[in-house]
Amino acid sequence: MLGPIVNAAAVVVFSLAGTFLVKGIPERIEDIIKKAIGLSIIFLGIKGALENEKILLLIMSMVFGGIIGELIDIDKWMNKLGKWAEIKLVKNKEGARQDFAKGFVSATILFCTGSMAIIGSMQSGLAGNHQILLTKSVMDGSMSLVFGAAFGIGAAFSAIPLLLYQGGIALASSFIRDFLDPEVIREMSAVGSLVITAIGFNFLSVKEIKVANLIPAMFIPWVYLTAARFFIQG
Repeated sequence: MLGPIVNAAAVVVFSLAGTFLVKGIPERIEDIIKKAIGLSIIFLGIKGALENEKILLLIMSMVFGGIIGELIDIDKWMNKLGKWAEIKLVKNKEGARQDFAKGFVSATILFCTGSMAIIGSMQSGLAGNHQILLTKSVMDGSMSLVFGAAFGIGAAFSAIPLLLYQGGIALASSFIRDFLDPEVIREMSAVGSLVITAIGFNFLSVKEIKVANLIPAMFIPWVYLTAARFFIQG
């Protein structure tokens, strides 16, 4: 739970700093922060992917996982969920937007619906590797500063659903870990790290990648290696 806790704490601290200490952040500063974080994410993604020992499995996982994700169109459903939440919660009875609600909903959507939240939490639970969520904490903290300055204290409360969401995924992954051997965990983590690299490219605005549609790729090594052992033993 270290990664989810640190991530939630970063959101609270920086949101409060933005609310009470910062009046506004220039767009050019926000832009350079995003680019710096994007480069860091790419580095961490490549570093984690290099732990892979079955390159063909990694490639196969990315290809078939991407096809599955595209057919389901996970990215579309995640965006629909975010838009639905904003429509339901951002407006009051008179239809006027409230800063508290907008800050809370916008921050929650940004921090929870991204692929980094899912994959980072899974890696925390599966391998005890908190690097992705710690990096996400820096990213979310920077954005929380912006949200806090723009919308007030509502952004800080997004830490509650963030902690419950990421903590739940991490705990579930930790339970599943008991049924997986080190080889499966290593290959799943490597694929997940490569998927994370795509988020870095999105931050650099190089080419928009539907990262959410690549999430199924993480599970291909588990399916493949489990099936391979079953047939070998059989």
